[in-house]
Amino acid sequence: MEAHKKNLKIKNLGIQDYNKTWDSMLNKILSRSEIDEDEVWILEHKPVYTLGFNASEDDILNQEEIPIVRTDRGGKTTYHGPGQLMVYFLINLRRLKWGPKTFINELENIVIDLLNDYKIPCMRKKGLPGVYVEEDKIASIGIKIKRGYSYHGLSLNVDMDLKPFNDIQICGDKDMRVTQISEYQKLSLQEVASDLAVKINNRYSNITQP
Repeated sequence: MEAHKKNLKIKNLGIQDYNKTWDSMLNKILSRSEIDEDEVWILEHKPVYTLGFNASEDDILNQEEIPIVRTDRGGKTTYHGPGQLMVYFLINLRRLKWGPKTFINELENIVIDLLNDYKIPCMRKKGLPGVYVEEDKIASIGIKIKRGYSYHGLSLNVDMDLKPFNDIQICGDKDMRVTQISEYQKLSLQEVASDLAVKINNRYSNITQP
């Protein structure tokens, strides 16, 4: 399924291998031109721990079978797996005149707007990218910008096995906990993905209006 609006293409890609997706994003960014459409990829990953360029391998406390990938996104250590939505933004930030802080703020706004619709009280924390329900993290953000184009993006916990988070220091914080949408509302992953795509499309349309 694909949706087009204001030069934005949203792709729903199902369950994908992390490394293959990372390679695809990087190839897309390196080969695109100024006039190419921006894209958003919505998908799930097979179980994987990822370490951003600020992460320490000491953040992995107990790893047995889950692969570990050191990646080039911002941020520290997190877990991805089925039941979590990954949203990758391949966006021409120069065209939007956005820097990294503005872009991260916009990603947080999209998630906050979505969770408000679900009556889930949420917030951002100063100096800690992502979205939180009280003290628990429900969405993580890690981006990379190359040649003025963004890749990577955000993860949103919907209805997943949270146990693998117990074996890491989430974002380098031994006290950080996580939560997910299913703790508050019973929604399918497909419903959340569809609602999220609408939020992204609407926001993109608003900021690119002539």
